[in-house]
Amino acid sequence: MQSNLAKAAVGVGAIALIVVLFVVLNGGSDNSKSNNTATSAQQPGATGTQSSGALAKPQTVLVQNAKPAGGIKKLTYNKGDRVRFVVDSDTADEIHVHGYNFKKDVPAGGNVSFDFPATIDGIFVIELENHRQQIAQLRVNP
Repeated sequence: MQSNLAKAAVGVGAIALIVVLFVVLNGGSDNSKSNNTATSAQQPGATGTQSSGALAKPQTVLVQNAKPAGGIKKLTYNKGDRVRFVVDSDTADEIHVHGYNFKKDVPAGGNVSFDFPATIDGIFVIELENHRQQIAQLRVNP
């Protein structure tokens, strides 16, 4: 027969396991406290609030005549969030996210998607590399 101390230890261990599983399955963060903002796709250059949840729609950076339509798009996230955006371009070029050093080719009349974790805080240029044209600014808050 087990002692009361052994029964208590098993009970505490079971509760700890449940808590760990809950945290792991929920991603370990409370998105309700997140204050993510990203540019609205309907209004180029404007800043709006967007949740960093898995169902959040990626922001769109529209490029016309090798320039950002409506001005340089401002994308703001908090460190640990997922950075998600699409570049829709009428100009073929390489899209370069400086600082993170991500590069992808976009065809003329096509689009390219970016989806990565915000692991480095700071302000970063997103540009049409060959045209040397900034199309967006990525801000990652600490």
